[in-house]
Amino acid sequence: MCGRYASSRRPEDLVEEFEVDQPMLETALEPDYNVAPTKDVYAVLERPPKGEERPTAERQLRVLQWGLVPSWAKDPSIGNRMINARAETVAEKPAYKRAFAKRRCLLPADGYFEWYPTEQLTKAGKPRKQPFFIRPKDQGILAMAGLYEIWRDPTRDEDDPHRFRWTCTVITTDAEDDLGHIHDRMPMMVERERWADWLDPTVEAGDLLGLLAPAAPGRLEAFPVSTLVSNVRNNGPELVEPLPLEGEA
Repeated sequence: MCGRYASSRRPEDLVEEFEVDQPMLETALEPDYNVAPTKDVYAVLERPPKGEERPTAERQLRVLQWGLVPSWAKDPSIGNRMINARAETVAEKPAYKRAFAKRRCLLPADGYFEWYPTEQLTKAGKPRKQPFFIRPKDQGILAMAGLYEIWRDPTRDEDDPHRFRWTCTVITTDAEDDLGHIHDRMPMMVERERWADWLDPTVEAGDLLGLLAPAAPGRLEAFPVSTLVSNVRNNGPELVEPLPLEGEA
């Protein structure tokens, strides 16, 4: 699964990187080196502009909450356990099927975290887990495949600007060989040349499965980082710094 990631890019950099037509932001998010479920995150998506008879999709940068709440959900707390959607079943499961067909997004990240069970044991006798940070070797941006939904809050008035909740989930797949020893799942990446097709809401769902492919072997690197990242209250660039190798000062 993908349960934590880092996202420190400025919105103006994301607008340029993803060729965004319209930033739909009230305020910019602070750099976050310990993004966890239920937090607000940046997402790139395409929506038809309002008021046009024949709308052309407009690429937007928005802030969404991580944890997908389907439009039919009665309770938004369902989003707390819908942070990931498996690529193998995303086109079929009722919770994700409609979003996969029309509401796809890209979730920009510096990289993501996974925890590897070591041979050392905790006081409780369980394997001590070592966090790893996984990022592109060139330290470029990671465009994770995601879905988004818009949930109408029935407790809010019709004229309440916050009556709609925008939420998202990360699509995951089998980890590629270089990373499988750390964890067997990883976020699905969308290559730059496939961004347009992935975001286009007019592309048929049946044509999208070919866009879902694990990252090419050798493109990502993984290194151990401080266990401080295990506590979501910790946040800062030190969380993504490699631990010194044994013998180094």
